Amino acid sequence: MERGWEADPSASMRRRLGKSAKELGQTGGRDSCPDIWELDNGDIAVIGRDLTDTYVSRLPEDVTIYHDERLVIIPRAMIVAAKTDIPDA
Repeated sequence: MERGWEADPSASMRRRLGKSAKELGQTGGRDSCPDIWELDNGDIAVIGRDLTDTYVSRLPEDVTIYHDERLVIIPRAMIVAAKTDIPDA
């Protein structure tokens, strides 16, 4: 099955969007830190808790998670802090 978009595994992390987990008080140390990064190709990388198995049975009808995808949860404060770094278009 051909998909319209594929992740580029050669892309590098360019810049953090928003504030670090430490700046937001969303971590207890170096481990387990959620984060949002823009890649050098413009795609976005999200580091968060993998809750795919928890949510898969509760997804809306028009939402699917492909075998190589994961549903990742990040703190609300993190995406709010990143808003100014995300372009409108």
